[in-house]
Amino acid sequence: MTRKKTSKTPAPDPSAPAPDAFQASAAAYDAAGDMFQILAPDGTVVRPEALPSPEQRVHLYRQMRRARQFDERGWVLYRQGRLGVFPPFGGMEASQCGTAAALTSDDWLFPTYRDTGAALTLGLPIARTLAYWRTSPHGWAMPENLKVLPFYIPIATQYPHAVGAALAEARKGTKNVAMAFIGDGGSSEGDFHEALNFAGALNAPCVFILQNNGWAISVPTSTQTKATNLSKRAEGYGIPGVRVDGNDVLATWHVTNEAVQRARQGGGPTLIETVTYRVKPHTVADDPSRYRTEEETAKWTEKDPVVRLQQHLLKEGILTEEQDAALLAEVAAEFEEALKEADAYPDPTPAEILDHVFAEPTPNLVKQRAQILAEVDA
Repeated sequence: MTRKKTSKTPAPDPSAPAPDAFQASAAAYDAAGDMFQILAPDGTVVRPEALPSPEQRVHLYRQMRRARQFDERGWVLYRQGRLGVFPPFGGMEASQCGTAAALTSDDWLFPTYRDTGAALTLGLPIARTLAYWRTSPHGWAMPENLKVLPFYIPIATQYPHAVGAALAEARKGTKNVAMAFIGDGGSSEGDFHEALNFAGALNAPCVFILQNNGWAISVPTSTQTKATNLSKRAEGYGIPGVRVDGNDVLATWHVTNEAVQRARQGGGPTLIETVTYRVKPHTVADDPSRYRTEEETAKWTEKDPVVRLQQHLLKEGILTEEQDAALLAEVAAEFEEALKEADAYPDPTPAEILDHVFAEPTPNLVKQRAQILAEVDA
């Protein structure tokens, strides 16, 4: 018996972007009916009853401009050799600034490596943030007046930590909450599910931010999971889940503020999925052309969160062209002043690498520090 010959399917080119890689992300955003939105991409109001005060809108706009200034200047500093490799977040300002703006300095913030915008919004000094991304010890210790954890590099470990901090605040009898960020890729990790279950079972005052930005490095969301609405994962743990337009800062602030207030009042945790897109590379050393096309990114550039709110403020007369220009000048001057401060930090000494490991150094650290000092003096 002879076997019928069949043609072999050509092997896919691993360097070419998958044709459907963008599909799930685009479909998720365009299905606006299943996510909360206040401003449409063109800046028009779709939920006038949910608009915050004009003062709050200007405040959120300023925070996004500050974040974008850091992101854009960071690229320049990196190319000049004045900043280390860092993950850009341009295009995700509404997702980060709108959520963090719902907190106070008494609350906890557990950021991922991409959440510089959130940390700046809560009050992390720009100079110290620059020092952190320069791998300088001057950026390792967070300010004493802020409960901001260092940017987490491991994936999803911050979620259980945030639950622990939230439960500690509850036991102390405070109204403080903990907020933790994660990406869509991180939501596939076990720590994500364990934290939600832990927080739900113990009614922890915790707000979980799940930034669905379409990519886990070069892996699209559609490859990671068949789920198309990640906020529904909250249902399995008996806690509220909200899906919000992550490029609409008014919407992200609105739903997060509600979740924070509910947590303060003893209502327990909330999972918020912000649907956005990582228009920038994974890091400044990444080449996204290897896994996606420029056309895909261009679709999301049109949904720019900063421009969206700017158009709204100008149209409503809340901000004039002159006031907008003055705001941009203030933000730029603030960054340059912080850059001068960061540049003036003294060079670190070798032993400083051990200074921020534990509040009280362990015997091993004391021994290691003495060894380093002896080698330096030799």
